[in-house]
Amino acid sequence: MTLATPLAKPAPYVRLISVISAAHFTSHVYILILAPMLPFVREAYGVSYTEIGLALAAFNIVSAALQTPAGFLVDRLGARTLLIAGLIVGALAYITVGLVDSFWVLVAMFALAGIGNTVYHPADYSLLSHHVPSERMGQAYSIHTFAGLLGSAVTPASMLIMQNLWGWRGAFIGAGLFGLLVAAVLLMVREEPAVATAKRAETDTSTADKQTAWQLLFSAPILLNLFFFMMIAMLSAGMSNYSVVALAAVHGTPVAIANGALSTQLLFAAVGVLVGGLVAARSERHGLTATLGLITMAATAGLIAVTGLDTVAIIVSMSIFGFFFGFISPARDMIVRAATPPGSFGKVFGFVTTGFNLGGIVAPMVFGAIMDHGDPRLVFLVVAGCALIAIATVATVPKQPVRG
Repeated sequence: MTLATPLAKPAPYVRLISVISAAHFTSHVYILILAPMLPFVREAYGVSYTEIGLALAAFNIVSAALQTPAGFLVDRLGARTLLIAGLIVGALAYITVGLVDSFWVLVAMFALAGIGNTVYHPADYSLLSHHVPSERMGQAYSIHTFAGLLGSAVTPASMLIMQNLWGWRGAFIGAGLFGLLVAAVLLMVREEPAVATAKRAETDTSTADKQTAWQLLFSAPILLNLFFFMMIAMLSAGMSNYSVVALAAVHGTPVAIANGALSTQLLFAAVGVLVGGLVAARSERHGLTATLGLITMAATAGLIAVTGLDTVAIIVSMSIFGFFFGFISPARDMIVRAATPPGSFGKVFGFVTTGFNLGGIVAPMVFGAIMDHGDPRLVFLVVAGCALIAIATVATVPKQPVRG
């Protein structure tokens, strides 16, 4: 006798997590899309690296300026609608870069892609917060973050492969078409009716409600979270962008080995995110989790700065730092969620994750000045200092959300 057991259909939130994670993957591809193409773009247009930097500056300035307004639109118009629009805007911008032979069009399209980039964090976190059961939220956040890290990891190799096949313009077009594919998949994933009902209720807000929303964003718990994200962006930029040159200056580490250590750091960050998601799903003490992780990161960065480490010790230290950087990410997101009133996930996550952009603007000035005029050891000491400052933000965030 044959027993046929029908396969259980995955819960709707599992499909939603998958497609939102695909969108987050795409956003990280788009953030790094220019880096591996720099030599080819520079040669094609005969411009300097400083001039090419205008495109990256346009992307980040637009993102920083408009991400909070995008969060308000997410709460008002719907996260899914805005996320699809953001994917399409970014995709069309990069397709245009590949099709139009003009450097200034490239700069303008990166500014347009910055507009598309504003929707990812507020829309993603709003959808996850509305659709995923509370007991699965930590794991959902960790999968979402893991997808973004994976997008960063595969972008250089993927863009170079497409460049070898179709040229740098074809690589931009290929990346754009991938974004349109993800948008099409997201278009087929429907929201639950209950979310649509809640969304309709939110569209009737008055002027007083808007004032209350801004009071929420400038309340102590939300400002502390904004500053936390800024510190995380600072320490991440320090380790990711300057550790290779700092290791060479401080320890005489060969560039190949320093790059290998950085790669292991990024790999272990992805592993740490998944482990952190499991912990966040089983513990309510997210502040303690983040604090322990930040202490370990500060200690590790300080160790690299003040002690003479051999190759193996450097790789191990960077790996530990990366693991705990990923490990605290789900706890970080749960802390923000706990401080957010229902119906405000879009605007709050849009506002606090602007800290990533602010940190990304400040970090090059700080760490660049250190490498140009200071002691390279300060790179790691400043990273450690950012981790310690971040502890103060997670230790003082009130547990009860501020109600608007």
